[in-house]
Amino acid sequence: MEQSTVVRPATPQQRAARAARNGGEPTLEFSDRVPYDAYVRASTLHRLQQPLSDDPGEMSFLMVSQIMELYFGLTCHELRHAQRELRADRIWEALPPLRRAALHLEGLNAAWQGLRWMTPADFNRFRDRLGEGSGFQSAMYRQLEFLLGLRDPALIRPFRRQAEVHAELTAALGTPSLWDDVLALLARHGFDLPDDLLARDLSAEHEAHPAVEAAWVRIYADAGPDNHLRLLGDALTEVAEGFGDWRWHHIKAVQRSMGAKVGSGGSAGLAWLQRSMARVVFPELWSARTAM
Repeated sequence: MEQSTVVRPATPQQRAARAARNGGEPTLEFSDRVPYDAYVRASTLHRLQQPLSDDPGEMSFLMVSQIMELYFGLTCHELRHAQRELRADRIWEALPPLRRAALHLEGLNAAWQGLRWMTPADFNRFRDRLGEGSGFQSAMYRQLEFLLGLRDPALIRPFRRQAEVHAELTAALGTPSLWDDVLALLARHGFDLPDDLLARDLSAEHEAHPAVEAAWVRIYADAGPDNHLRLLGDALTEVAEGFGDWRWHHIKAVQRSMGAKVGSGGSAGLAWLQRSMARVVFPELWSARTAM
């Protein structure tokens, strides 16, 4: 059973005194669990890799998948932070979590590099062991999509027999997306957005609207240093672009490792992913550029 040692805080004075006692060398003796492990839970993390085959390459596939799951969760954490700031009309304060989210998406995209070695022959050595397991079934990825405004209520059906996960996804569908919060913010700042857009069914995917596009054209026409809405648009663009890059890397990884074979989860595989790419995150931020 894992120890539950609590990490004990230390003041700058305590750290200086410890360094003096150690003569500048790191502490090597502890009364119980190593503090690093008590905080990071590294020993727990490294017990979570349990490959289903003897193929050495499966460990890469499994661990990269787990790394991506962590990045999905971290990006969601930052986007929810940004939402709270936007709902309080704190645009400036919403920028740091959005910028962090964009950087986390860079890390997420870099994780694909760990699978560039995988050919169809490599994947086929352990693919059958995965059964119907598919990244399509990632609940945290669905949370990320829902936060970004990509919403399809049918996609929570696989989780009906996981009551807690299903409840969390259902709640997410009934909560404004980040883009919904941005639109509400624009309306509060005097941009003329129709009521039916602001009071739409949150579980439905947002459809691009000319009034939103016109608002962003106006925002970007002001190049002044105090135009926080323009800075918000730039930060949101970085997030959307990073997420789009991840989807593209996903398509390339599938092409490399299995071509156009059917997906493990029952989809058409590559063709399904390509259709999914047509769903645009923050669509008016992109279409407005034509009119700028």
